[in-house]
Order: sequence, then C-alpha cells, then structure tokens
Amino acid sequence: MKIKDLSIDDREVRRTSRDVTTGYTDNDFLQTGFQATQIARAVEIIKKMKKEKAKIFLSFTSNMVASGLRGIFAELCKRKFVDVIITAGGSLDHDLIRAYKDYELGDFFMDDVQLHKKGINRLGNILVNNECYVELEKRIKPIFERLYNKNKICAPSEIASEIGRSLNNKNSFLFWCAKNNIPVFCPGITDSAIGLQVYFFKQKYKDFGIDVTKDMQKLASIVLDAEKTGGIVLGGGISKHHTIGVNILRGGLDYAVYVTTASPWDGSLSGARTQEAISWGKLKERSRYVTVDCDATIAFPVIVGKL
Repeated sequence: MKIKDLSIDDREVRRTSRDVTTGYTDNDFLQTGFQATQIARAVEIIKKMKKEKAKIFLSFTSNMVASGLRGIFAELCKRKFVDVIITAGGSLDHDLIRAYKDYELGDFFMDDVQLHKKGINRLGNILVNNECYVELEKRIKPIFERLYNKNKICAPSEIASEIGRSLNNKNSFLFWCAKNNIPVFCPGITDSAIGLQVYFFKQKYKDFGIDVTKDMQKLASIVLDAEKTGGIVLGGGISKHHTIGVNILRGGLDYAVYVTTASPWDGSLSGARTQEAISWGKLKERSRYVTVDCDATIAFPVIVGKL
C-alpha cells in the first residue's frame, strides 16, 4: 500500500453550524476534556495568529514529510497560510524523493533483518526502498552543480529553494515554497542524505560548501521586522529549537502551538512544554500558548481541518 499525502478539500471543510469533517463544533471539542480540549485551544490560538497578522513559523521534523502530512504542509504553503518553514535535513530528502518515488506502508513489527537484506529501510510503519536514495543522488547532483556555478558556498535555504524550483509536484512543500517565496531554513542540513551527497560532490568540487550561518541574517531580519510572531511546532529537535530560539531576538514568540508525543521529565528540548520556553525568553510572558500531547499525524489534520 502506498503512502497517501493528505490534502485540504474545501468541499469537505466548508462548515455551517458544524464542521462536516468531524461532526463536532469547535465548542464541542473545547468542552470534551483531555487532548480534544487542547486541540480546540490550538485552533483558537492559530486563528488569533492569523487575525493579528503575526508572522507564522511552521516547524516540523523530517519523519513527518515521509508521512501523509507532506500533503498538508504543501497545502499550507500553497495557500500562503504560513510565512516561514524551519525543518531538518531529512525533510528535504523525503520531499525530493517522493516527487519521483512512492513510499510503502508496512508495520511497526516487521523482521528488520529481512528488510535490510531486501534493501528496505523502515521508518516506524513506513517503508523506504534503497532505490529511493539512488533517485535522490541522481536528482541532487545537477542541483548542486547549478548552485556551485552561482556561488561556490551556498546557504541551506538556497538549496531548499533550488530543489523546489526543480520540481513539478503539487504535493511537494518545497515546490510551493519556491513558487510563493516562502523561505525554508534548515540549520542541520548536513545530517541528512543530502548532506551525505555533499561529501561525494566535494570529492570533485572541493571548494563547494554549505554555510549554515549564511541564513542567520535573513532569518533574524524576518523575526526583528515582525510586529508579532507565532510558532506552530510539530515534534521537537533542531527544528523546534531553531524556531523558538531565534525569537529570543525579539523577546519571544507572541503565540505558540506545540504538538508532541515527547515527555518533559528527562529535561529534553523535544519534551519541553510551551511554558518552559517563557523562562528562556523564547515565548513572551504574556504569550498565548498550548501544548497538544498527541501524534501529529492525528492532531494536525484535525487542527488544520478546523481552521
């Protein structure tokens, strides 16, 4: 079974008194309790971000682009619902590969020794054949060559933009970001298949390089020029921290919605709740925020559907 990219169909999300995708009103969710209430609060905070014309940062981890959430990310970028993307290097890998190759649906409990022998990589219950990375190598080389001919040292956002311009796939978030001039920042780009391909490319073009600091001025300017900022943070890791960390420059985010399955009890950044960021100046003391404790593949389609 192929992995299907989720999308937003206006005919399905058009509502009268009730949201026809779920059968429940926003108020029903708000009064349900547990994570349903948190989801309803997330919807209201994101609505507030848009109403107040906040600069919206969407942050997500690489594994989510391997899932059907890729289609929702693409839709949000197509509709210019978000202003900035901050993500990890693997997101670029998966988005580029899936423009040409399909991922398959497997199971969380499979014989991983046998999968390895067959050249299949397991990401939870998603299966990625080695041939997908052969395709990536084929596609990324001409992209690197174009970048090298423009400037031997490039920024991660320039790589993301060049990949997007090379694609003609409407389920690709990089395609829509390039089309709509939405910057994609990727501070950990070398920790990816694309990063590995940089190593191979440098064997011939030794003066080619990626300067991850080259994007800092561009990102800082976006933050400092914004009257208000909001963060939609799915998962954790470097994507999450780069989003909330850069907002220290302006005294913190005005709005924040986290969706996570990580625990806060080990002191990890991924598990840290929204309110913890206030102590660091990453969220303002009077910011509006919520943490939804749920798998993003469940919570985020519901949240977006209700927007």
